[in-house]
Amino acid sequence: MKLRSIRHELGISPELSELARVRHWVRTVLRGFPAHFVGTAVMVVDELTSNALRHGRAPYHVRLLPSAAKLRIEVDDSGGESARRRTPSDHGGRGLLLVERCAAAWGQLRRPSGKTLWAELATDPDPAGARG
Repeated sequence: MKLRSIRHELGISPELSELARVRHWVRTVLRGFPAHFVGTAVMVVDELTSNALRHGRAPYHVRLLPSAAKLRIEVDDSGGESARRRTPSDHGGRGLLLVERCAAAWGQLRRPSGKTLWAELATDPDPAGARG
């Protein structure tokens, strides 16, 4: 299933309780997609958003940016601290490891006013041209 190429954006307040609203919003935007895709997208958005809320500063924005074969997820915050991927042996802070394992690509962009954490999920993990 393909997403319509419409930019979806949600501003959130600096409260961890906002995570439930963000998860609900993602499920609403992705209504009609397979449950496994929606579950992965919800988990990735939840991890990126909780990272921003814990380590960044307001204002916070979450975006879902669909294209032909992928869903790009972006979470902005105004914090200056870069996100740091932990190792499996670290105590806590494994959210970005989960994102790395689930996403086709992920990273962060530094902006003059903060940073954007992003991840991309393939909307069609087995496109017709890729079958052997």
